[in-house]
Amino acid sequence: MPLSLLVALVGLPGSGKSTVGRQLARRLELPFTDTDHVIEQRIGCSIREFFEREGEPAFRDLEQITIDELVRSTKGVLATGGGSVLRQANREVLRGSSKVIYLRSTPEEVFRRVRRDSGRPLLNVPDPMARLRALHAERDPLYRETAHIVVETGRPSVARLVTMILAQLARAGVIPGR
Repeated sequence: MPLSLLVALVGLPGSGKSTVGRQLARRLELPFTDTDHVIEQRIGCSIREFFEREGEPAFRDLEQITIDELVRSTKGVLATGGGSVLRQANREVLRGSSKVIYLRSTPEEVFRRVRRDSGRPLLNVPDPMARLRALHAERDPLYRETAHIVVETGRPSVARLVTMILAQLARAGVIPGR
């Protein structure tokens, strides 16, 4: 595998970026980095706590700085936060410095996966399904603008999704054919 390879995953919260990213990194024999985990290590608390205490704009500032640093210094597979594409600077640095894969999930699929997860600040609302539909409507065009490859997550297993991504990367000439 080329040491300079950076694959970044984008998609809605709960679309599988961290889960798929870990498996993809393992299959590519590359390191895995989760931007949300890096941010939590830096701030010393959960993103949810930071979000509640400091607000979304402060979080987005921190996220932008972190993504910029990671893209410049990290090789491997990078899972980004669901809202990372909201800032044009993030979209540009991700698209320009990595091979971006959009894990496209419907709001219904995401809701099925995360409905019991209280650690997602943007979904801690009275009607999370309506919130997911709104997030999808707002972000889908931004994910598509950022991505080099779009993978429909649907119902395949994580292993199947990783195999699909590897095939796409090979077709794009990013990795040797398998």
